[in-house]
Amino acid sequence: MSVAAFPLTWPDHIDRASRREGGRFKTTLPNALKNVEDSIRRFASDSGKKVENLVISSNYSLGDRRPSDPGVAVWFWWDGMQVCIPVDRYLLIEHNLQAIHHVIEARRTELRHGTLALVRATFKGFQALPPPGQAESAKWWRILGVKEDATEAEIKAAYRHKAAELHPDRPGGSETAMAELNRARDEALRRSGHERD
Repeated sequence: MSVAAFPLTWPDHIDRASRREGGRFKTTLPNALKNVEDSIRRFASDSGKKVENLVISSNYSLGDRRPSDPGVAVWFWWDGMQVCIPVDRYLLIEHNLQAIHHVIEARRTELRHGTLALVRATFKGFQALPPPGQAESAKWWRILGVKEDATEAEIKAAYRHKAAELHPDRPGGSETAMAELNRARDEALRRSGHERD
């Protein structure tokens, strides 16, 4: 799945909070960010497996430091899977970040007292999945309109063509269709051993 740091990229298979509450964390935004980054670094070290392509996604910007949607989603690749830890339980971004820090620390506890297999099983629940109800027939090559053995150049050309039609700013386009196209592109390039440009 293609992930942006801004605006918030939320995983399709996790519901948003219907109500938010005040957190009891005593932290600032810079400290919460540092805690998340430090926890992920320590988790990678503890597990002996790299954490790559880390993206901390939110609606925070210098122009809007207190966005009405304070959700945060931390995305990364670990042990061959794209993982997303999303939290929007709290009213402040820093509190949602601090909650994510505690979730990662819980995985470190699992590593100390359990096994790598236990952590893999736990992270399966955080894995970036297609949206609920997506038909099995919606394979990446069908979404892109290419053959299953398409080359990297064919995949990228098909993606550009479809993106021009499906982008939310275009008539008939939508965020859902574009998200599905991005997932198809990422899956196609991953399976063919290429990185996305």
